[in-house]
Amino acid sequence: MTRLFNEPSAFADEMIEGFVASHGRWVKRVPGGVVRNTKSTPETVALVIGGGSGHYPAFAGLVGQGLAHGAAMGNLFASPSAQQVYNVAKAASNGGGVLLGYGNYAGDVLHFNQAQDRLRKEGIDCRSIAVTDDVSSAPLSERAKRRGIAGDLTVFKVAAAAAEAGYSMDSVVEIAERANDRTRSFGVAFTGCTLPGADHPLFSVPEGRMAVGMGIHGEPGIDETDIPTADELAELLVAKLLTEVPEGLETSGARVVPILNGLGSVKYEELFVVYRRVAQLLAEAGLEAVEPQVGELVTSFDMAGTSLTLFWLDEELESLWNAPADAPAFRRGAVTADALEPSDAGDLTEAEHAIPDATDESRAGAIRILAALGAAKAVVDANADELGRIDAIAGDGDHGIGMERGVRAAVEAATDAVARGAGAATTLHFAADAWADKAGGTSGALWGMALRAVGDAVGDSKAPDAGAVAAGVAGAAAAIMDFGKAKPGDKTLVDVLVPFRDALASGVGAGKSLTEAWAAAAVTAEQAAEDTAALLPLMGRARPHAEKSLGTPDAGAVSMALIIRAIHNTLIERTTIKEKA
Repeated sequence: MTRLFNEPSAFADEMIEGFVASHGRWVKRVPGGVVRNTKSTPETVALVIGGGSGHYPAFAGLVGQGLAHGAAMGNLFASPSAQQVYNVAKAASNGGGVLLGYGNYAGDVLHFNQAQDRLRKEGIDCRSIAVTDDVSSAPLSERAKRRGIAGDLTVFKVAAAAAEAGYSMDSVVEIAERANDRTRSFGVAFTGCTLPGADHPLFSVPEGRMAVGMGIHGEPGIDETDIPTADELAELLVAKLLTEVPEGLETSGARVVPILNGLGSVKYEELFVVYRRVAQLLAEAGLEAVEPQVGELVTSFDMAGTSLTLFWLDEELESLWNAPADAPAFRRGAVTADALEPSDAGDLTEAEHAIPDATDESRAGAIRILAALGAAKAVVDANADELGRIDAIAGDGDHGIGMERGVRAAVEAATDAVARGAGAATTLHFAADAWADKAGGTSGALWGMALRAVGDAVGDSKAPDAGAVAAGVAGAAAAIMDFGKAKPGDKTLVDVLVPFRDALASGVGAGKSLTEAWAAAAVTAEQAAEDTAALLPLMGRARPHAEKSLGTPDAGAVSMALIIRAIHNTLIERTTIKEKA
């Protein structure tokens, strides 16, 4: 368990502060993460990597000359927000474009793609590579759905070396994609991980048993066995990976990089014992090991476990893998780099958000929106543990924590906006950005979209009426389904949002007041949330463990239904929102 922390909610920020203070030779802090504190060659591609905190040395430990140019750092096990990724990418850019690299998780995909779109609109050539090395998370026929785990290192290292060597953006992307195609990983765990302040791990493994094929965010394994000997574990890992030799390659005479990765609590000495047998098995299979890595490279907080990665080389990939690098957690060869001068640092600060003009009616509506957000915060705080418990059955158990972070940030941003005279739309937009920025993860992105869509519909020029609110909910559903690609039946919050949208629109269309229409739609939402218990998840981290979730409702659906009901409770009090269109 995690013993050394202050306030759990401040852990990630305080960790980043300490990391930068102790590694200032390599990195400096910017809003959203860290970037190199050394000079990079102008007009070359910049590699910006990232993901949730809790995986050190991924991702900040891989920032330095010959490796990444920057790392966007989300909260614990939560993807960085689009704003964080954008900030880091802008600070790291050298003028030759930006390649974004991350593990293939729904929240990371959403946020990095949002940042990519924003950078492209500003004229910056921005591309992405989502690492998909975890063979346990999807069958070979669905490789694009696989998670990224310790294979992040191989993809990031060769892509960074190509960028450092002056390759064009097209060539750097091709190298990254080729490395991803040639990387396979498989892992096991003996215990789950426990986040700061939590009184139980995100998942547990019975005494004397081993979870097989787990993820790095606390996702349970796909199987469970007795704990083997070190040699037996090596045989399991190697045998599994050798069933997936990349297409067109043969084992005999092939050169591979083996990475035996510790997930947080397994001692290096234990890893060496396992690797001893791994090396023997690779040699027996006719493989030649090149620059093996044994140690903690992509961890899962304090999880006791390990994973094996095989990176199948060609001549160019081997040259790039062996190229010099100097980062806090990965060093190879001799690297010469000049420190940034203070004038070069280009410190990035958050611009002060201006408050657009608004009518008195819209400002009054903003006050009621703040009350609704406050009610959402209260219900999330009261149910965070239960949301986490539901989420942990087939996912990673962090939904309650993420919702708490997001709604608290939204309330703070809305409070500030209202105090400065913001209208309804501006208040919702500020809340949306804060929710997405602080919550991270898939739910952070989606709730940010939802609030922004409602804000777009209600505007700052009049009181938010029933028609505008219904239109905003419809816009939220459209944006979420378009961006996240979820549809009714996938066991996500969409299974609540769509029937709620339809019921609300029907009530408003029939001439009911907002309070009356919302009340009926809230009942529909609650029933829809309960009904997700009978569904199998087809999206997100719960998908590989679909059967485990049968009989349990989706955590995102439940949290949405709770918030919808909490907002209704603010509407039945006398509000300044116009009750009829």
